[in-house]
Amino acid sequence: MTFEYAPAPESRAIVDIKPSYGLFINGEFVDGHGKSFKTISPATEEVLAEVAEADQADVDAAIKAARRAYTRVWSRMPGRERAKYLYRIARILQERGRELAVLESIDNGKPIKESRDVDVPIAAAHFFYYAGWADKLEYSGYGTQSLGVAGQVIPWNFPLLMLAWKIAPALACGNTVVLKPAETTPLTALLFAEICQQADLPPGVVNIITGAGSTGATLVEHPDVDKVAFTGSTAVGKAIARAVAGSDKKVTLELGGKAANIVFDDAPIDQAIEGIVNGIFFNQGHVCCAGSRLLVQENVYDEVLERLKRRMSTLRVGDPLDKNTDVGAINSAEQLGRIRELSEVGEAEGSERWSAPCDLPSNGFWFPPTVFTGVSQAHRIAREEIFGPVLSVLTFRTPAEAIEKANNTPYGLSAGVWTDKGSRILKVANALRAGVVWANTFNKFDPTSPFGGYKESGYGREGGRHGLEAYLSPHGTAK
Repeated sequence: MTFEYAPAPESRAIVDIKPSYGLFINGEFVDGHGKSFKTISPATEEVLAEVAEADQADVDAAIKAARRAYTRVWSRMPGRERAKYLYRIARILQERGRELAVLESIDNGKPIKESRDVDVPIAAAHFFYYAGWADKLEYSGYGTQSLGVAGQVIPWNFPLLMLAWKIAPALACGNTVVLKPAETTPLTALLFAEICQQADLPPGVVNIITGAGSTGATLVEHPDVDKVAFTGSTAVGKAIARAVAGSDKKVTLELGGKAANIVFDDAPIDQAIEGIVNGIFFNQGHVCCAGSRLLVQENVYDEVLERLKRRMSTLRVGDPLDKNTDVGAINSAEQLGRIRELSEVGEAEGSERWSAPCDLPSNGFWFPPTVFTGVSQAHRIAREEIFGPVLSVLTFRTPAEAIEKANNTPYGLSAGVWTDKGSRILKVANALRAGVVWANTFNKFDPTSPFGGYKESGYGREGGRHGLEAYLSPHGTAK
């Protein structure tokens, strides 16, 4: 029996979006000295709010506030007291979870079921997890000395979750923070600033400055920042590495990826199809560790492709606030342009493009889930990060060939292996040059597990005990 589709929209009433937002410095919202910019809904192109763009003076003020809070309050506070604030923030994230999820979907374009069931719960879990570490740093193996002021720049694909990945370990280790969210998705970071006030976090411990790339560059290059943490594109990561070279700043970079999702002929096919779909179409493919290269063993290629297309035909693209939506809006016109450009290149290079029939909304930024077949290692769509709902399918005959093709990339962030044999999983995973390898699953995250890459996917780890290393010094004292 089949049922007719009926929309199930989540109400926007729970969210109060202000007409304009200032900067969050020293525990208060203040007017910026610079210009302002508009943040829009990718699904409708409506202007959501006017947001301050921090200039040099604003960045200076935020870093000075963070330094004062660090030297006078936060670094002197016992770990068990810092933990109380992190626990409090975690609980407020849970209590205001629906509000955060709706705001994230409005500002980012991702489906409400993802922001509600993935982003917000894992963000809260990171604060709970690192709250538990705050009074146990002596057992971490990385020392107990905090670094000082952390300058953190996060991307637009997981605005709240990336904030949690950055801020929770920094605070647990006794550092203070100046964080810059992406210019297209600042609203949940600004709501988090309100949560810091609600939690009575001491002024200056967390500062949120909004702006574009120039604001981020001013932050990471500032001489009074002790630690730089960045998640985003490899190109910007390289620029940051050059900018801080020769300084004593500690740096972690979590950059792009072009992950291989490898399906062997003994894989549980139905389970693998769900993993393939989740691996590339989750969050519209706006995922640095997305399984954007599907490697299928030749003798099951036809079956996998047939089932994949059938499953793609059931994906619902549309309103991010509809609880039935599987694929939401592309985050910006700029990103949509890049996805279209590389997709056209894929066709021009001889690959075959397929998308299920689908009605796209007339307003907003949309791209249908797409699969390319007849792809070789030389094709740009197999080498470059598209960062959208576009899957390239390649084939292999032997495990050795699969490993060689999977590793034939400048990136090394993640990979997936689908097989019924545990020994094959272990052997292949060990040979793959990727920071995270999922076995018979994909895109699973946990605050206790470290995440990060090799090669042009960056260096350093976030999450787990390993995530503390970036915010601690094994010896010496901070400024």
